[in-house]
Amino acid sequence: MADDKDPDMNDWIARTGGHLEDGTDVVFDTSEPARRALEGPVMTPLVHLGILDVVGDGAERFLQGQTSAQLSLVDGEFAPLGCFCTPKGRVLANVQVWRVAPGHYRLLTHHELVASLSEHLAKFAPFYRVELTPRDDLALIGLFGHEAPAVAEALLDVTPPPPWRQVDRGDHQVVGQPGPVPRMLLCLPTADAEAVWGQLAAQVTPVDSATWRLHDIQAGLVWLDASQRDSYLPQMINWEALGGISFKKGCYTGQEVVARAHFRGQVKKRLMRAQLEGGHRPEPGSAILDAADKRLGEVLSAELDAYGQAEILAVMSTREPNGALSVAGQQLKLLKLPYPLERLDPEQLAEKR
Repeated sequence: MADDKDPDMNDWIARTGGHLEDGTDVVFDTSEPARRALEGPVMTPLVHLGILDVVGDGAERFLQGQTSAQLSLVDGEFAPLGCFCTPKGRVLANVQVWRVAPGHYRLLTHHELVASLSEHLAKFAPFYRVELTPRDDLALIGLFGHEAPAVAEALLDVTPPPPWRQVDRGDHQVVGQPGPVPRMLLCLPTADAEAVWGQLAAQVTPVDSATWRLHDIQAGLVWLDASQRDSYLPQMINWEALGGISFKKGCYTGQEVVARAHFRGQVKKRLMRAQLEGGHRPEPGSAILDAADKRLGEVLSAELDAYGQAEILAVMSTREPNGALSVAGQQLKLLKLPYPLERLDPEQLAEKR
């Protein structure tokens, strides 16, 4: 899909030594970026993600009726996952939501889904007097690594938030993300991005954006793109195991199907993490095959790890496979997810202050 971001908005990336490949892959000259992320603090622009703002006095009620998130919990500190579904319960966009101010909510999703999500929600927005604004004027920077919290505190003057929490510093937000090392997403006006990057550069190494996506994979967190829209129930991407579905809230679009699938145990496919024996990174949509070449699922995301092997997230059948599995001619080894495949209520997650 063509990149719909304003190229002028990303000029700051070129001035910091990065360049774009395929529209949203940011690449730096740093050698062994995946290994660098295991050794010290690193950072990267997150051009593959985008922001949709929902603003108005009725914004909370509006979103409460559209998303799986419990909006009363989104209080300027707790920043949970959520999703928007069709009436048949299929995910149109999976998001992280945080509150910028009363009546002002910010939705993080794959950049390819910002426009379609805005168009979908625009059908209902006038009834609640809310405005929907794709924020191409905001920059997203990933700051991660074992020393990243100390760097955020020392150089950005913020208390580093844990996963699913936010802290604000003026019109900048820092939002915690899960992963094998501490991770934070910085959301700030593009006009400030170069200055903040320069502030961090004394102690933080720039790396390719693929390294951030690798850590998403290792966290068992997938961001659906336009090709995967309207294809999966939320449980198929483990959204209830990540606290992204409230089963205690009232109705929202697709809620009946999502709840029925949960309480009747009707989810036959799940997001699984795996490593491939080889250095070829498969394309999203590549088939997972068993020993009889029967398709058991498909790749959603894939990146190369610090050892040059491909790690993937794939939606696969939960049935016991028939012999060895493979993707694009490479043997597949299932890896353990970093969370249990069981329901985690956002109400419970919000209490862990």
